[in-house]
Amino acid sequence: MVRLSAGIRPIDDDLQSLRALGRTRCLGTAVPRTRRARPINPHPDDRLDAHQGTPLGIGRKKGEHKQAIGRSRGGRNTKIHAIADAKGRLLSILLTGGQAHDCPPAQRLIRRTKAARKLLGDRAYDSAELRQWLSERGTKPVVPNKSNRKQPFSFDRKSYKRRHLIENAFCRLKDFRRIATRYDRLARNFLASICLVAAIVWWIL
Repeated sequence: MVRLSAGIRPIDDDLQSLRALGRTRCLGTAVPRTRRARPINPHPDDRLDAHQGTPLGIGRKKGEHKQAIGRSRGGRNTKIHAIADAKGRLLSILLTGGQAHDCPPAQRLIRRTKAARKLLGDRAYDSAELRQWLSERGTKPVVPNKSNRKQPFSFDRKSYKRRHLIENAFCRLKDFRRIATRYDRLARNFLASICLVAAIVWWIL
């Protein structure tokens, strides 16, 4: 080992000490040419943006309303409207956003099928307009009355017990993961998957 001489002295290199830029973990400089001076990212933790959110969107992404995507309590999802026959096979399928009510698209859905003798539905389809339209079509509506209806309609409880067939049809759809959890961005691709499963169910039953 080489022993250094004790007489060595540091040479003054005219270096200046560093100056603090502002508060801890913050630049603190005001943005020029603005109405009011404000620090850049004033939050003490620079990894956290206190104003995170969609840059230019308000609530939904562009084009979601065209792809049958709506917002409900469970988040963004799609609602499947369908009609099944006496064996539980799907006859007509329609897609809407998750926030859509069941009754408005009912006529559009029913028009795609032949007039049946009876049509079963839950309380969501309890509409005087829909009942009258079905009667003019030659179909007897078997729909329970809502609790707030002042003039209740006649209700066939025995026929209503067969409404479980449409519930079973939806359970068969949910057996396929691609249907239970929508992975398709386009509504036409998602509808094609549903029609494919419906065709398989027709072949099985």
